Amino acid sequence: MTTNKTGIILLNMGGPAKLEDVRPFLHNLFSDREIIRLGPWFMQKPLAWWIAKRRAPKSMKTYALIGGGSPLTRISREQGEALKKALAAHGDYKVTCAMRYWHPDTGTALRTMAESGITKLIGLTLYPHYSRATTGSSVRELKRAIADSEYDFDLSTIESWPTQSNYIKALAAKIKEAAEGFTDSFQVVYSAHSLPVSFIEEGDPYVDHIKASIEAIEKLTGFPGKLCYQSRSGPVEWLAPSTPDMLESLAKEGCKNILMVPISFVSDHVETLYEIDMLYRDQAQKLGMQLLSSKSLNCDPVFIEGLKELVLDNC
Repeated sequence: MTTNKTGIILLNMGGPAKLEDVRPFLHNLFSDREIIRLGPWFMQKPLAWWIAKRRAPKSMKTYALIGGGSPLTRISREQGEALKKALAAHGDYKVTCAMRYWHPDTGTALRTMAESGITKLIGLTLYPHYSRATTGSSVRELKRAIADSEYDFDLSTIESWPTQSNYIKALAAKIKEAAEGFTDSFQVVYSAHSLPVSFIEEGDPYVDHIKASIEAIEKLTGFPGKLCYQSRSGPVEWLAPSTPDMLESLAKEGCKNILMVPISFVSDHVETLYEIDMLYRDQAQKLGMQLLSSKSLNCDPVFIEGLKELVLDNC
């Protein structure tokens, strides 16, 4: 059976929906040798198992603080439903998600499309800024899964969109909304997920993409900002300055108000709900500063309109 329907697979990392999922989620993450090399190839899985076992208790405590799990997969599904509704007047589309390190995985997404008779697929990343560690890994997995399957899909991919107009408008609006919480001057701080410096040295465009987004946003807000990086771990050299170091520096400069923008994230998850809204807010308070954060895009209608335009431009 074939149809004229187009399938859209939203690509994202995924996250543990409940505390029991944390350890297997971490195992899946650290098993991805394309982004984390743990010794010789035959040691990747055993070392991933050991690291996941060691880190799980601490991670579980963190997830417990934000409701007992990550909302990332739920929000991705909601974004998919909103995107499907936005596309309804433009054709016949089916939208599903493929989570790189959790459920629903890429194979499940492909089966869903095949069972609907779909042969034309669009892989749409939910990471605006390309990195081999995020979009790159998800796209490679999608292509591998198609090649290993019995399905004959016509695949195209949308792998970055750092200056998509409605994405920028939506972010700018969230920043302006958050700015209303201050009665005095404030400093905008853009916090992006960190990467090993080696990735950038090897040609990863992630930082350039983020800077392009910031430049476009600042044309709409008029608020100059500073860029820093959060969520780093491990012994390698990471992008700098880190978000905690940025807060320390601003405090020494006499800054009293911080408006933090989760620039590389389009959904609430542990990096926004815990790291920014709890960990960094507490750090800022101890340093004598007030920290407010702009809200995540999630299912913001302007943002969804941007996703719709990306799809239509690709059809």
